[in-house]
Amino acid sequence: MNAEYDVVIPTIGRPSLDRLLQSLRDAKGPRPRRVFVIDDRRDTTSPLELPRAFEDVCVLTSGGRGPAAARNRGLRAARAPWVVFLDDDVTVGRTWRRDLAHDLAAAGGAAASYGCVSVPLPGDRRPTDWERNVHGLEHARWITADCALWREAALAVGGFDERFRRAYREDTDLALRLAARGERLVQGRRHVEHPVRAAGPWISVRLQAGNADDVLMDALHGTRWRDDAGAPRGSYLRYPLIVGAAAVALVASAVWAAATARFAWRRIAPGPRTPREIATMTATSVVIPFAAVYHRVRGRRAVRRLVRRTAAVLFDRDGTLIDDVPVLGDPALVEPMPGAHAALARLRAAGCALGVITNQSALAEQRFSRDQLAHVHRRVEELLGRFDVWAVCEHGADAGCTCRKPAPGLVLEAARRLKVAPGDCVVVGDILSDVAAAAAAGARSILVPTPATRVDEVERAPVVAPDLAAAADLIVRGAV
Repeated sequence: MNAEYDVVIPTIGRPSLDRLLQSLRDAKGPRPRRVFVIDDRRDTTSPLELPRAFEDVCVLTSGGRGPAAARNRGLRAARAPWVVFLDDDVTVGRTWRRDLAHDLAAAGGAAASYGCVSVPLPGDRRPTDWERNVHGLEHARWITADCALWREAALAVGGFDERFRRAYREDTDLALRLAARGERLVQGRRHVEHPVRAAGPWISVRLQAGNADDVLMDALHGTRWRDDAGAPRGSYLRYPLIVGAAAVALVASAVWAAATARFAWRRIAPGPRTPREIATMTATSVVIPFAAVYHRVRGRRAVRRLVRRTAAVLFDRDGTLIDDVPVLGDPALVEPMPGAHAALARLRAAGCALGVITNQSALAEQRFSRDQLAHVHRRVEELLGRFDVWAVCEHGADAGCTCRKPAPGLVLEAARRLKVAPGDCVVVGDILSDVAAAAAAGARSILVPTPATRVDEVERAPVVAPDLAAAADLIVRGAV
């Protein structure tokens, strides 16, 4: 492939242009056919000062329409097969022309060959934000700091898109259009150095104008163009959140100021309106809402410790809900305990799920059948209302099961079937095994003694209620 080339350098008259042309003149290797310097200044009344680097340097103007238009001006003026674009703030190395000739000869039908960019950083301190930003050029793809284009391929896609008015994304756009035509773009081995030029403190803000070019890229190439170009996404996704939060904060600040002023005036207007009173009311009106909310939140936290939520109440059957009749297999013998109906009604009205947990070892001993047990439970519900769950241990006293109270199995099973945490359950029973089953499962408990309850059981129970009405009151008030 023909390795003859022209050089195109768009410029806005930076002092670095002189250094670039001097380095280009001093580099070893085949000389360019011509060097085009494209003056992209808006005001060209004063001449562009150039060193006499090459006999055939040609200065053209592009009307200050941006780097894309300036490069197109040079692309159309060039006549060599290759057009090499250099930014006016880089310098080429001593062997750059020789390395370029090697890269162009090795391009093998590629439409573009890109040089490597080095950005020197200070060695005696950490780099600034601006220096780190420029240093990112070392890892960028398809940038025009050093870009050789096969002239015919570049013209075939229309050159650079002049809708990109800044030195940003116009190079990636051209590369994507070349790649879409099936052209190859290759990385060469030549190097240019891109010093970090001086910049003002607001440079990072001015650079945000490039976000408009990203929108144009989205429209031209779709929103996934960064993946194709290997371009990082940057921090933009965070910015709408920050701006939205700032807008909310500003609105909230205005609302707070207006509400505070109104609150202060309501306290000032009826008073003597002395300077001391006005100052006191103004200062305290700022603090009062925060103090009030703080103490309200503190009170709510305290209430969570003092008022316990109960999702389900699990009752022992015999001696708690109904009279304790030995070997109860006859529904006709079911008799509710005093106050049971009213207590259950209050708990249901409070939104508590209700369940029954009962040991029935007589079933294992075949002293009555499962059908008889079912008839008994239907009779209980006829007299006391429907229960959300029944959990029954059908094992004998010596079976060693995990469900027979005082083991926690019945409490855990009932909680699981009700889809509530055991800690949100209260077990109500008449003997210590009911209390122990609740403790083993992580539930709370209330002992409602009967004449059959032993004194030591009452003494060991954490909470004791004299009857079912009192137990229901403790539960509804969150006192247990």
